[in-house]
This record gives sequence, structure tokens and C-alpha cells, in this order.
Amino acid sequence: MAAAVKVYGPAFSTAVSRVLACLLEKDVAFQLLPVNMAKAEHKKPDYLKIQPFGQVPAFQDDSITLFESRAISRYICDKYANQGNKGLFGTNPLEKASIDQWLEAEGQSFNPPSSVLVFQLAFAPRMKLKQDENLIKQNEAKLAKVLDVYEKRLGESRYLAGDEFTLADLSHLPNGQYLVSATDRGELFLSRKNVERWWGEISSRESWKKVVEMQKSPPPRA
Repeated sequence: MAAAVKVYGPAFSTAVSRVLACLLEKDVAFQLLPVNMAKAEHKKPDYLKIQPFGQVPAFQDDSITLFESRAISRYICDKYANQGNKGLFGTNPLEKASIDQWLEAEGQSFNPPSSVLVFQLAFAPRMKLKQDENLIKQNEAKLAKVLDVYEKRLGESRYLAGDEFTLADLSHLPNGQYLVSATDRGELFLSRKNVERWWGEISSRESWKKVVEMQKSPPPRA
């Protein structure tokens, strides 16, 4: 019997890999359905019916269709609350609020500069695009300031939202993986003692190791 949950998009996409990690943490069976972005399959009418912005991932769970990786991850945690990692999105309102505030920090403060760096340093060379050195420098400085905040926080608690691994930490894995493993800017993480310890712990989780294996198929080229 086919898995009811379907994820559309390539595993190398940071947003797709965020959802995959969440599904694996929650022990939810799923199908990963490829979308060839080099051939603009994400802009075709059939795909736009399930993802109106023409981006990845798109997500289906029986008759439910969702997009936006962080919203999908929250949904997975709530619907499948009693399986897998039960505390991934907290078990009471205060825990959920703490996780949500760090998810917001990831989405609004960490993700913008780290996404620019991932594209400029990891993807632009593969796509034979010219790197923008000024943009790289500006966003490296922005990310350094964010990680300084994380360094202080992670000196106070094991993980961002407390002493347990949650969605707040998981959401940082996709961009962090590229920066540490596929660029020469890994020192942004590794030069900060608490961030380095945290990164080592979250990136060595079995769920994330499986996602990294899934990413090893090279992205299609235009």
C-alpha cells in the first residue's frame, strides 16, 4: 500500500529536506516525488494546483494539501503527535511557544543570510553563475551576528528551545549542512564553542543522516 503522505520536490532543496527530516523524526511513512526544477516542472499547471506559488515542497496527506516547509512540519508534528519523537513540537503551550519563537528566529533572522550564502557559495558554482562578493560579505556579517545570539543562548540551554531537540533546531539543518559541508564558511559555526557543540549534536541525528544520504543524487542541470 502506497504511503498516504507525499512530498513533492528534490531532496537537495533546503525546504524539502526540512520536511523530510521532520517526517523521519516522527516515523511517518512517505513518498518523495521528484520535481525537476531545471525543466520548470514546478511551474506547470498540474503542479500549480497543489503549490500555487510554483515552489517546493508541496505536500499531500490524503485529501490535505499544504505548502511552506515550516507550516508542513508543524502539521506533521500535530497530526502524528503520538508517534516518533513526541516532543518535537512541544507537549504544552509554553514549550510550543518557545519552539515557535526560535522557529521565527530561524525563518526571519537565520534563513535570509544563510540562504544567500548557500546559493552564492554552494549552488552558483555548480550552475556556472558569477558569485557576488559584496552580497557574500554582507550576508556573512549578518549571519555572524545571528550566530552570536545563538552562542549565548546555547550556553544557557542544550538546544535552542530548551534541553530537548525540537523543530527549532531541526529547521536549521538544511542551510547549516550546506554551509558547513559544501562551502568554506563552516567556521561561522565551528568557531563558536556552543554553536559547534549544538551543530555536532543536531547534524548527527539518524533522521538527518538519512536526509543527507537522500541528497547525494546530484541536482539536475538546466
